Amino acid sequence: MKIQRYKHELDYSYALGAALTYELLNNAPQLASKVYVSSATEKTEAITDLFSKCQRLGIQVETNDKAFNVLSPKGNCFVIGEFRKQMQRIGAGSHIVLVNPSDAGNLGTILRTATGFGLTDIAIIRPAVDFYDPKTIRASMGSVFHVTVEYFDSIDDYVKRFPENKMYAFMLTSDVPIYDADITQPYSLIFGNEATGLPNEYAVFCKSVIIPHSNNIDSLNLPVAVSIAMYEFTKNKWKKQQ
Repeated sequence: MKIQRYKHELDYSYALGAALTYELLNNAPQLASKVYVSSATEKTEAITDLFSKCQRLGIQVETNDKAFNVLSPKGNCFVIGEFRKQMQRIGAGSHIVLVNPSDAGNLGTILRTATGFGLTDIAIIRPAVDFYDPKTIRASMGSVFHVTVEYFDSIDDYVKRFPENKMYAFMLTSDVPIYDADITQPYSLIFGNEATGLPNEYAVFCKSVIIPHSNNIDSLNLPVAVSIAMYEFTKNKWKKQQ
């Protein structure tokens, strides 16, 4: 297979780095197709363990410096895991819903936090950044292999699939602070684009909620807002586990 920079239309992607490759092999080994290593890779105990894992799983390991020149030219990456994309479908339950997210790094950070709070079904409304972009995978610290992500062409398509969910739209125009929200399960926590937020019409079919903050900033950035919402909506779950 010709080595080429990641493009959305490809049916495979890359986990750039040893830690991300470990996450791939540990959590989605059925998707892994090949592991590239740099000739400059030190044969540490961790790398030896990775080679052994690949051998047990029947995954080819190839020393190929060209792969790193093409896929990670900055020179700080010595292991790359290549894996096949797969269609995903979220199930019933509570979800994070991201409407037109446009930044790969933000999406990856959100996926990592969602994994931490156990809200691992993520709906993304197009147009949107590519979940399989290596930048997203790196920002997620491998959490992409712990979550289920499904794209929808419109919010209407999502709502029709999950009419039983209570929809909470996080909007700056709301007068209901997050700490006063009446939490009903299953729920959908809905967030807009990093630059534009959610259109006003979301307040028609959702319970609009605001995260109060000082007037010294216009708004919280998207990953921070999603993190606060996930904590508030799941905190009782963690109290019960203590």
